[in-house]
Amino acid sequence: MAIDDNAGKPTETSDALSGATGGATSGATGGATSGATGGATSGTTGGATGDDSLVDFVRGSFTSGGVTHDVYRSGEGPAVIVIAEIPGITPKVADFARRVRALGCSVWMPVLFGQPGRVSNGRYIASSVARACVSREFSAFATGRTAPVTDWLRALARNAHETCGGPGVGAVGMCFTGGFALGMMVGPELIAPVLSQPSLPIGFSKKAKASVKLSSDDLRIVKERVGDGVCVLGLRFTGDPVVPAERFETLRRELGDGFIGVEIDSSPGNPWGIPKNAHSVLTEHLVDEPGHPTHDALNQVLEFFSSRLLPG
Repeated sequence: MAIDDNAGKPTETSDALSGATGGATSGATGGATSGATGGATSGTTGGATGDDSLVDFVRGSFTSGGVTHDVYRSGEGPAVIVIAEIPGITPKVADFARRVRALGCSVWMPVLFGQPGRVSNGRYIASSVARACVSREFSAFATGRTAPVTDWLRALARNAHETCGGPGVGAVGMCFTGGFALGMMVGPELIAPVLSQPSLPIGFSKKAKASVKLSSDDLRIVKERVGDGVCVLGLRFTGDPVVPAERFETLRRELGDGFIGVEIDSSPGNPWGIPKNAHSVLTEHLVDEPGHPTHDALNQVLEFFSSRLLPG
């Protein structure tokens, strides 16, 4: 597998993404500040106001089942798979990954769509949505079916665990990918799944709203794992029509106390002035100020990863 060392000199390794941590650790750019809530500095990356060069990440690729995607990786420690939302790995997604890295974890960001590092805008979002909706990897409109790309993500998680060690692997999906961490739980290495505004399947029928985008067999395994002590953390804004309340109701019914649902008030007149179209809890609609519910949700995600992947 080719690993791009960001210096134009690809090297060959026999183990997918092995050695990629040699490139960028949490201090590589003046990087993420210490502590669970410390913000990621813009440094040499251009931050969230311009395109992000991602120079503090190493770009490689990973192949499984005949499918290959690029993966950006940084840091050392137990792995967390950060699966970007539409339109792709934006500067704000990368900054979230830097916060996870600051905990003492390695972060792995697969490129499933979009242009890594590009700032989000309306035209870019529309283009990425159009491509993703017709991709067979995502089966965006299907209910009662696990997205095919989940098989590749499970293989990536296995590789990350073998490479990085630790008690297991964490994963966070966002928006279009929000529910993918749930399907990844079929693999025993996934011990810290986060579903941030899980938006699939697309649809406004009663069945689509209640669907959690899993096959019956995969749901059975997920419930068994929850019974064994694995918890699932989910995030959504209450007024987000793309992530209906019925979806979280299904998760509570199926997973019981094993589902931790964080629902942030975005109703008209809410005390924080959160807009009714708020959608991206950890990125685009994050208000990183103490006391704000999105700030609290971010801290809860970071603590969720820390307590499960970095015991003691």
